[in-house]
Amino acid sequence: QVQLVESGGGLVQAGGSLRVSCAASGGTFSRYAMAWFRQPPGKEREFVAHITGGGTSTYYVDSVKGRFTISRDNAKNTVYLQMNSLKSDDTAVYYCAARENWRTGNIYSRYAYGYWGQGTQVTVSS
Repeated sequence: QVQLVESGGGLVQAGGSLRVSCAASGGTFSRYAMAWFRQPPGKEREFVAHITGGGTSTYYVDSVKGRFTISRDNAKNTVYLQMNSLKSDDTAVYYCAARENWRTGNIYSRYAYGYWGQGTQVTVSS
């Protein structure tokens, strides 16, 4: 089983940038597709981005397209989320998630992922 630990959250002004990271351990990292979700205050957890095990394909929720970039370094067992042009609506706890490459199902659904980190807070001040 894979364990996930997020880092890099913090406070940033609107229009600024931040990169959050998620370090994985306990499994062969390239065998897992990775995703970022977020949970704004008082709201449900929502999909942000997904990257396949080899890093060849990425998917984003419309609200972050052109601003956020998901990437991974399989040699470092780490997935990243680079966030640019941040808005106050991006304020949330950001979670990374993993699922085995062979699993099918809706990548946009939180229920498609079996492994989760503890989350990291991102606060965007206006």
